[in-house]
Amino acid sequence: MSAYARLAARFARIATLGEASAMLHWDASAIMPPGGGGARGEQLAVLAGLRHELLTAPEVAGDLAEAGAEGRWESANLALMHRAHRRATALPTALVEATERANAACEKVWRNAKAQSDFAMVRPHLEEVVRLQRETAAALSAALGLSPYDALMDSYQPGIGAADVEPVFAAYEAFLAEALPQAEALQAGRGAPQPLAGPFPVAIQRELCRGLSARVGLDYSHARLDESLHPFCGGTPTDIRITTFYAEEEVGKALMGVLHETGHALYEAGLPAAWARQPVGEAAGMAAHESQSLIMEMQACRSDAFLTFLGGELHRAFGGDPAPYAPANLAKLWRRVSRGFIRVDADELTYPAHVILRFRLERAMIEGDLAVADLPGAWAESFTRLLGLAPPDDARGCLQDIHWHDGAFGYFPSYTLGAMAAAQLMGAARRALPDMDAALALGDMAPLLRWLRANVHAHGSRLGFQDLLRAATGKPLDPEDFMAHLRGRYLQ
Repeated sequence: MSAYARLAARFARIATLGEASAMLHWDASAIMPPGGGGARGEQLAVLAGLRHELLTAPEVAGDLAEAGAEGRWESANLALMHRAHRRATALPTALVEATERANAACEKVWRNAKAQSDFAMVRPHLEEVVRLQRETAAALSAALGLSPYDALMDSYQPGIGAADVEPVFAAYEAFLAEALPQAEALQAGRGAPQPLAGPFPVAIQRELCRGLSARVGLDYSHARLDESLHPFCGGTPTDIRITTFYAEEEVGKALMGVLHETGHALYEAGLPAAWARQPVGEAAGMAAHESQSLIMEMQACRSDAFLTFLGGELHRAFGGDPAPYAPANLAKLWRRVSRGFIRVDADELTYPAHVILRFRLERAMIEGDLAVADLPGAWAESFTRLLGLAPPDDARGCLQDIHWHDGAFGYFPSYTLGAMAAAQLMGAARRALPDMDAALALGDMAPLLRWLRANVHAHGSRLGFQDLLRAATGKPLDPEDFMAHLRGRYLQ
């Protein structure tokens, strides 16, 4: 067996252990009883340790030095193997396992702390998570020649650092300061939307969400839809798990949440099967992943054309007065600009402000400029500055997201980079598919999905984020495409 073949076999084993870990994470969020948290943390820690040991075994360095690759896919795969090995060897196994244990313990406490809006309850656990994240960041920084925070960002979206994000976010902050009051004034002049009259029985919502996600393209012979506190997409490309949560008084949140997670799921399902369980067969990073959820939810499913189809589906499901289900009224409801405290409920104009806040705060925590104990106050101050609102409690402030409590530092910028990439990709798709709106008005997502399969999904991680955008759209990330989309949707 050649050195490259030995590496490919090893990385397939590492990926398989990662798949097992992914399923345990899904189970912990969707169906695990509360008392299983302690054992689950140990299970995840052991799996993380095993993956780390396989990746850092002494023979791996020799095989990497010896291995050659033929063709662009093998060459890209070998380069990604080198990258994974370089990152892994910077971290001792004990730190990797300790991090998993701390994340699992903190996430479990966070659930109760959020429910009780009590930051003090989770604070010592979050302090331990941050301590280990800082230790990890310092080790990666030394090995990779990046700043500590950039080293964490690089684990979510390779090749993108704070210096790339800062000017983009500063420009957006300036844009928002002008655009938000304009959008609010225009919206007020058009009058309030008619509310959708509930209740919306959960059983019907569940059936509708499953049916619409299947119509968009999700194959339920390889997927499940379940419920969790925080919607997410997990599992593996052939065993995809998406979740949402339902409320009988409101249908839009669950529905749009499922369509968002379906975008993630379609990306996973469309990754190149020939390179499954190899680094090059994975997604091209979390900003790329967010672009796929947001091109579905925000760009396609909230478009005038798709709302024409969706209104009819909603009325058939729930009955009553058809007027509130008219596409123009749904657009008023589900594209409504509203300053609010909760990121996952934010409209696409204000959503980046929520991300900018988190980017700045998590960077300050990693760099030692913000103590965890001071997080609630810093959050309130930053939120007031960005959106003019003071969070009334911790649940609507720094406790609302799972990410930090689960150890995901460096992830948040991917949300807004993904939104910007989604607008850019949708523009390219529309140029290639001039009849797209006619298809969307019939609920037909197949033309868009075929375009995404060919131009995004099929590349796996062979191309980096910027090169992927260049190949699909003819240019690297251009935030102006996103702002032009927002002007067209909210300022006209």
